[in-house]
Amino acid sequence: MTASSVSSRKVLSKIATNRLQKELTEWQINPPSGFTHKVTDNLQRWVIEVNGAQGTIYANEKYQLQVDFPENYPMEAPQVIFLPPAPLHPHIYSNGHICLDILYDSWSPAMTVGSICISILSMLSSSTVKERPEDNDRYVKNCRNGRSPKETRWWFHDDKV
Repeated sequence: MTASSVSSRKVLSKIATNRLQKELTEWQINPPSGFTHKVTDNLQRWVIEVNGAQGTIYANEKYQLQVDFPENYPMEAPQVIFLPPAPLHPHIYSNGHICLDILYDSWSPAMTVGSICISILSMLSSSTVKERPEDNDRYVKNCRNGRSPKETRWWFHDDKV
């Protein structure tokens, strides 16, 4: 979400609040390997540090994910983006938007922040090249006015990286 849309965001539902509190408690007890939740007082926006997996081209690199939860989470997927600088990856745009089906069309309310993180780390780990998507410049230009990645009609065609 853009800075301007953060203040206009709707308040989390009771279901979303309860679910996020449960996920946060579980995270504090057993965080996914390679991730650190940066503690804030904002339950609706999480910032998570991602540590590149050893043995991959992202080993020893650190990135940050921003996870913004909609009012009706988990029925609706959170918005997940990389904060600058985003890793160079064929499915990660320079503005931090991530082309990963579970964040959009394949979202399920059974998924958690932890499962999202594991999927993103798996996506990073499977890449053998550090490069932007072919359409990076055009896509980023079309997103200039704070367009959410959830407003994009993604085409999921490459499951090799």
